[in-house]
Amino acid sequence: MLTAGEVAGLIVAMAWAILVCFLAVALVKLARLLTETTKMVSELGERVVPLLEDVTVTVGETNRQLVAVEAITRDVKQVSGHAAKVSDVTQSLVTGPLIKLAALTHGIRRALSARRNGRSAPRFLEGRRR
Repeated sequence: MLTAGEVAGLIVAMAWAILVCFLAVALVKLARLLTETTKMVSELGERVVPLLEDVTVTVGETNRQLVAVEAITRDVKQVSGHAAKVSDVTQSLVTGPLIKLAALTHGIRRALSARRNGRSAPRFLEGRRR
């Protein structure tokens, strides 16, 4: 029969054999994973180049459009400045005489109303009659 030392050695040898089998399976799976990863990186590299070219074209087109938008914005700013100037001139030309005309019309209405009712002239005109 086997001695206790031989049985212990046999158990240790079997444990090492099982451990080596598990490690071999893990290494085989790791090798497959690395192979698949290498394939994916290769395919990704092939796909990235056209995508980067498309991105470059898109960025170039966007820059061109931004230049056009900048020119349009500049023109709109200039037109709005001119519109503001025209508005100011129109306001100064129309508003002043319009206010004077409204004041004159109001004064005439009050004077006519006072005359119709037989009242004397408004107070501000009394000093002028004398």
